[in-house]
Amino acid sequence: MKQLSFFGYGKTTRAIAKLLGDGFDFYDDRCEKSWTDEAGNRIHPSSDFDPDQSLIEILTPSIRPDSPLLARAKNPVSEYDLFLSRQWMNSFSDDDRRYLPSSIFHLLCAPRTVWVSGTNGKTTTTQMITHLLEKRGAVAGGNIGTPLAELDPHATLWVLETSSFTLHHTRFARPDLYVLLPVTPDHLDWHGGGEAYAADKLSPLKRMREGELALIPSGMEPPETAAWVVAYDGNAFLEEFFNLDSSRIRYKAAFLQDALLALAVSRALFDEADYARLESFARDPHRQQELTDARGRLWVNDSKATNLDAALQALEAYRDRKIHLLAGGDDKGVDMTPLFERLKELDVELYTLGSNSRRLETLAKRHGISVHAFGTLAEALPALENRLHPGEVALLSPAAASLDQFSSYAERGELFMDFVRKIGNR
Repeated sequence: MKQLSFFGYGKTTRAIAKLLGDGFDFYDDRCEKSWTDEAGNRIHPSSDFDPDQSLIEILTPSIRPDSPLLARAKNPVSEYDLFLSRQWMNSFSDDDRRYLPSSIFHLLCAPRTVWVSGTNGKTTTTQMITHLLEKRGAVAGGNIGTPLAELDPHATLWVLETSSFTLHHTRFARPDLYVLLPVTPDHLDWHGGGEAYAADKLSPLKRMREGELALIPSGMEPPETAAWVVAYDGNAFLEEFFNLDSSRIRYKAAFLQDALLALAVSRALFDEADYARLESFARDPHRQQELTDARGRLWVNDSKATNLDAALQALEAYRDRKIHLLAGGDDKGVDMTPLFERLKELDVELYTLGSNSRRLETLAKRHGISVHAFGTLAEALPALENRLHPGEVALLSPAAASLDQFSSYAERGELFMDFVRKIGNR
């Protein structure tokens, strides 16, 4: 009998299965032997998937485009399509529909949605928009950590942090308002190159309709769309276009643009800009998180800067002082040359660590930048402490993922902060 299949045993797919009633078949590349979880779901190796027995395949966002499992799918459906569009059902005959669980026909939700994507700042911007519009019934979800299956279906507005993975797999759903933050190279191995990555980021515009708004960075070439496209080229443009006042915002550098975009959404949807409420917003840890040690020196935990652009943004925030930069990890194959071109213009000492430490050291020497090479963060921190003077800044902004040596960027950031807290006690 044809059935519902789930590709990838992840948080998103597990939440959907729970909402539908559990007891479904999952196929996962990491599974080596079939087993059953506590909810009665059956998890199988990918090789066990039989497309002739599958009617629809619900995807975990991170399943790779070149996955052999995905290539065998009959009707792959993303999380966004499942909850925000019924078009995927049009291919089913009445006979096929009877194989679907009745609960699937009740998944479609009809809240207004704001999608937030881009390379950096998605989480902060999503949180800021939700904070501003919480009084209007807004809730946050998506890549921010809450699957759509766990969001309140009766909320008036879903603010969704939207990854490039989700965008790649979404074929029908569209936002009412799309916010695209600046796009720089990331996940290039997954997407197959920078052009494909940018195309996925712009893909919602192809489905958007007249009266819907898309904010995109200036210089990106949008696909043909019926939406109203506003291409912003900086903070001054956002201020003028949406009648905003940055002098009433306490944020700087990249966070200032995040704040202006959040206020722009509020202005576009409800013609309001609540600066007082934005002032009460608290940022997540590990993103330009400032600490002062026992000797009064500034240390900045920017462990969440897992790519090149995020690190460049952090450097801009502290460009008026000498920077001791801790950088390195898994750079995912990205060319790091732009980082060093900017470092040449600043007063910087570089401390390299992680799996790309030697490559960073080579680039630093090529560009005439003072460099100290280390294998790990734990090795680099004492050396940095000995060279850090009052008025300077120690900045952990790795420009690389953490998984070569840590379980997450949070673990990397906690090690950094723990070291700072113990200064004076050693």
